[in-house]
Order: sequence, then structure tokens, then C-alpha cells
Amino acid sequence: MGPEALLEALQAIETRFGRQRSIPNAARTLDLDLIMFGSVCQTDSHLTLPHPRAHERAFVLLPLHDVAPEWVHPSSGKALTDLLPDVADQEIRRIQE
Repeated sequence: MGPEALLEALQAIETRFGRQRSIPNAARTLDLDLIMFGSVCQTDSHLTLPHPRAHERAFVLLPLHDVAPEWVHPSSGKALTDLLPDVADQEIRRIQE
């Protein structure tokens, strides 16, 4: 499956669970984003990879550090350890089951 097909599958899940796309950045009950797809870098009207703001969000970078601590941002070439200090002031809490 390529990135476009994966995005389509994610959007189908959102729709199945009642997501409505009214206006950009509207509040939503379910939001599934495709953050990255390996080392693919692409920008078109339908999909930008990696996600254009992933490197600015603790809720993306901290869990990513848990599963892929050696990850390097494919377009900037910055290591995850170099990106983490920039999001250190963002609050994120681990949910315990």
C-alpha cells in the first residue's frame, strides 16, 4: 500500500466513525493523520509527507522517540534528539491503562 492509499483508508475510518469535514481546522471527534511514510518526502495538493508540522509537536515526537529513537526527519535531516528540545515546553501526558 502506498501513502495515498493509506491516507484514503484513514479517511474512510474517520468517515465510518462520523467525522464530518466542514471547515479546515474545525473541531473533530476523530482525527487520523499520516505523519510519515518511511523516508518519503512529497508535497502535493492532497498529501504532504512528512506531515508539515510533525516536528513542532510533542504529541508526535515523544511517542515516536519511544518506538524509533534513531529516527531522522527525512526532509530536514534533523535527528529526533535534536528536535525534542524545541517541544520541551509542550505538555503531554502518558495515559495509563
